Order: sequence, then C-alpha cells, then structure tokens
Amino acid sequence: MGLSSLQVRTRSCDPRRSQHDRAPNVLRQAPSASHVRTRSCDPRRSSHDRAPNVLQRAAVGLSRQALSHAAIALWILAGLTAPRPWATIACMDNLFTNIERYKRVMNAPLAARMRPQTLEEYVGQTEAAGPGSWLRTAIEHDTLSSVILYGPAGTGKTTLARIIANSTHAEFVEVSAVTGTVKDLRREIEAAESRLLSLGRRTILFVDEIHRFNRSQQDALLHAVEDRIVVLVGATTENPYFEVNSALLSRSRVVELGPLDDDSVRTIVRRAVASEFGLKGAFALDDDALEEIVTLAGGDGRASLTSLELASQMAAPAGTASPEEPVRITRAHVLEANPRHSLSYDKSGDMHYDIISAFIKSMRGSDPDAALYWLARMLDAGEDPKFIARRIFILASEDIGNADPQALLIAEAAFRATEVIGLPECRINLAQAVEYMALAPKSNAAEAGIDAALREVREGPRREVPSYLRDRHRPGSDEYGPYLYPHNYPTGWVDQRYLPEGLERGAFYHPSPRGWEAWRTEATARDRAGLQPKQEADGAVRGAARGAAGESAADAAPAASGDAPGRA
Repeated sequence: MGLSSLQVRTRSCDPRRSQHDRAPNVLRQAPSASHVRTRSCDPRRSSHDRAPNVLQRAAVGLSRQALSHAAIALWILAGLTAPRPWATIACMDNLFTNIERYKRVMNAPLAARMRPQTLEEYVGQTEAAGPGSWLRTAIEHDTLSSVILYGPAGTGKTTLARIIANSTHAEFVEVSAVTGTVKDLRREIEAAESRLLSLGRRTILFVDEIHRFNRSQQDALLHAVEDRIVVLVGATTENPYFEVNSALLSRSRVVELGPLDDDSVRTIVRRAVASEFGLKGAFALDDDALEEIVTLAGGDGRASLTSLELASQMAAPAGTASPEEPVRITRAHVLEANPRHSLSYDKSGDMHYDIISAFIKSMRGSDPDAALYWLARMLDAGEDPKFIARRIFILASEDIGNADPQALLIAEAAFRATEVIGLPECRINLAQAVEYMALAPKSNAAEAGIDAALREVREGPRREVPSYLRDRHRPGSDEYGPYLYPHNYPTGWVDQRYLPEGLERGAFYHPSPRGWEAWRTEATARDRAGLQPKQEADGAVRGAARGAAGESAADAAPAASGDAPGRA
C-alpha cells in the first residue's frame, strides 16, 4: 500500500536521510501534487536533474482544472535548468512558488544576480583558486578542509562559499556572524554531529564575517573543527591573524584573495551586459565607460556591477531598453551615477597600516610626489590629521635627525597647526611638512645610535663609571682622580675618556655623510686636529685644578636654586 502524501513529504524532507536512500521510496509512490513538491524542493539535487522530473510529474499529477495554472508556471520552471542562485533554495510549497522566487531574484541587485555558481564561471584569483591551486582541487574533489577566506570586499569570498555549496555532496550550513549567537553555533554543531554519526555525512559550516564573532563565540567552534565534526569555511575582510583566535587558525588554512585585476573586472562587466540575468543585451557599453567603471571599482567586482547597474538606470528607465535597440551607456552616465570617486580604506585594518607605511617610506625615500599622494589618500578617506602629524613628527628624528635639525621644528609646527586649525585648511600645513621631510637630507644616526646603546645595556656586562666622572659630592671623592674641564681649554674640548672600559668611541654613533651632521662632523675633526692627545704633567695639574673649580661652580648653580646636587 502506497504512502500518503503527508508521509511522502515528511520522509523526503527529513534532513537526516540522504537523497540516495530516500529517493527510491519517493519514486515508487503515485505522482501526486505533494509528491512533486517534495522531489523538486530537495536543495541537494541540482537544477539539471530535477527540473524535467518536476515538469513531468506536474503534467500527470495536476487536475485538468489546474493545467491552465501550470502553463503559467512552465516558463518559470524552465529557468531551473540553468544553475542560478535559486538552485539551492529550501523546499517550496507548490509550483507557483517559482513565480515568487523568480520575481525575488530578478528584483535583487545586479551583483547578486550575476554571482557565479560554478568554478568555470568564477573570474580572477588565479593564484588562490585557479587551476592547480589547493582550494580549487579541494572543491573539485569535494575534499575541502577548514579554510579562512581573507580579502577585501568584492573579491569573491562569499561567491566561493556559494560554489562550494553548489558542488559539494556534504551538508552546507550557513551562519552569519552579524546576527548569529553561540546558541546557533551549538545547534548546528549538534545537528552536524548527529548527521555524521548516523549517516556518515559531512557538514560544511560557512561563517560570513567571522571576524565579528568575539573570542568566546570563536571558541565554541574549536572542538567541532578539531574533531572535524564540521568543516569550517570562514570569510573575513579583516586580517585573520589579528581577528581570529590563534587556536582556530592553527586548525584552518588561510587563503588570501587580492583585489581583482583590471582584466577580470572587464570580464565581469561585459558578461553582465550580455547575460539574461544581467542587462540582457539591452544596453551597449562604450569603451571609455567600461574603463571608467574599472577605474572606479578599484579591484572590487561587486562595486563594478553596482556602477554598471546605476549607469544603466541613468541611461534609460527600467524596462524601456530592449536588445533590438540597445541603449548606449556613456562615460558621462557612469560619472553621473558615481559623483564621488572614493577608494577603499579602513581606520584600523590592513589598509590603514599599508597606506601609512607607504606614506612614511615615501618621505624616507625622498619622493615628495608619492608622499603627497598617500597623504591625500588618507585625508580623503577621513583619517585623523593628528595621527598623520604624529607620524611626521616621528620621522623627523628617525629618518632625518641631525642631517637637518630644522626638520623637527617643522614637524612640531605642523602638528601644532593641525591641532589649532583642523581640516580642511590644515591639509596645507601637513603638505608643507611632508614636502620638507621628503626633500631634507636623511640620517638615521639618532635611531640607530640609541638602539645600539640599548642593546648593549640590555645584553652586555655591567660597566662601571670611570672614577673621575663620578659625582664629587661625597666623602672620599678627592681620590677619584683629575677631571679635565672642557671649558678650560681653548677649543672647549679636551681629549678625555668618557665611555666605560670595554667600549670605544664610535661604538654607537655613526654620523651620516649628509647635511648639517656631515658638516658638523668635519668641523669637529678639523677643530681637534693638531691637539695633543695627552697634556704635559704640569698642564694636567693646572687643568685638574681649574676643572675642579669649574665643576664646583657648575654643581653649585643648581644647588642654589633648590634642585638636587648637580651631577657633573
């Protein structure tokens, strides 16, 4: 005796039964209307093998009174033979749900309608997902392990997840990190474990915007990923090495997707112009309009399709263009649809650090044009001008130093102007400082010297202060030996050892051969030329006496003003 329609619906939609073991039971039943709904709604059957069956059973199972309604829906159902976004939508209630589905999809943005459904349709990312890559091979062989897809917006992360959903024999489950909770994750993990133990079927869990999960939410995935109860596919625009738990990263593979190259963007746009799911050939895109879209997109495939859609709406109202008389989309239409050209930027992610790094390196490399460009990128994106001024302040000492001591004063003035004036006028102050830093002679002697000295202090042995350099405000200081007071000598300098034993002059400071620093080094060497390295005995005694008197006078000055005893 055949199963009832209700029984057929219940068994065929049971997620715990695979399509292989339930399909024969369904096919043995009479092709009732309920039966047709059940078979056509199975999301794990491709559109190619279920659409003909749906049409056949619809013709047999429907009453004569419903045939007129079926005729209305036949052309909609024919669309199921192509792998489109609605191919994986959950169970439908009846045949006429396809009409609503078609309207919903065609009402979606152009970027959603043109989303690739197979690896053959996927454009760009040849290194990450091209032929021979690990990811492509894993998808084709259905042997995917946990992976984090990382890259800027519009580079194909979610599209790859959809392709995995369409091609895998595993159960594909999606959770959004924006609205998902730990409870949602645990529910899906429990269902995946039940599916794996009872049916031996894997589960692929796709978590979009995984960086939005906090640490505790990410921790909820650890045991399931480690035991391979689920295969995690995460997508993120933020650097996963900063935003994703290290324990989760060690159990996954990170695949980085870069911005699309210009040729890939052109391919995407041209395909959308001709596709029946795009502009249907009702528009003709001028070459200069195409190039403007590519420029505006900046490697973002979604942005290029959005620009194309907006430009088509500027060229002709919706529904008025036809393939017989295509409407031209000109560069003017593209510019009208995109009045402001803004490049991608973030204030705390990789782009922020990449651009500020390029900005600093351009000034260090003495390229004022490049430095001004990166400055403009940050200002246009809304970066805090005081942050930029602080970086200029640092560079003035780190990369210019005493090659041009004036640079530090220029940087300080720019920072002060930024605080007092603010945008938009302070952009001029910043630009002036940037140009000065780029054109100034360069020296990293200050940074290199202090870093070398710190390394010696932290890693070297303890070194004692020479006795004649010690503070003399203590009993027994008369035995410290003579201190040679430089001001008692004609040039204000006397040859005397100041470094502790074991270190020699030149151990830390290495002046650059540029700018004021080089001139001062040469002048110092010239001033000291001809001086005897050691004083005669009587001169040393007289110098020691004068030095002691001078030191006493120097130490007395701060003591008289109420400060601590002076240190020579």
